[in-house]
Amino acid sequence: MKKHFTLLVVSFAALWLAPQTIFSQTQKANWKEMHDFHEVMSTTFHPAEEGNLAPLREKAGMLVERAEAWRKSAVPAGYIPEKTADTLKRLVKQCKNVRKSVKKGKPDAELVAAITTAHDIFHEIMEKCRE
Repeated sequence: MKKHFTLLVVSFAALWLAPQTIFSQTQKANWKEMHDFHEVMSTTFHPAEEGNLAPLREKAGMLVERAEAWRKSAVPAGYIPEKTADTLKRLVKQCKNVRKSVKKGKPDAELVAAITTAHDIFHEIMEKCRE
């Protein structure tokens, strides 16, 4: 009897959690512009962390383009629209600062600091702008 009760509880928990997990993953997966931006962010930020600034120098313009496209896209369910929109504006502004710093040939330390700030804003959207 105890085994049946445990099985029933586990089954109920699985059924209750599965739709929430699927919904969460679906919403996350549907924001194409976020994934497009993340693709460029990851290929510029992580090498910069390791001291390789060549990808950042090559893709600074693309970083701005993807950030602007993301800002202009519709905020999907699961995110707080006003907070997300405000944070995306800050992200675009910071990405423009990164691009400007690259164009001006700023020292490596300044470029790393600039892309790190953009990366932090990106994570703010991922973590603090969700409902």
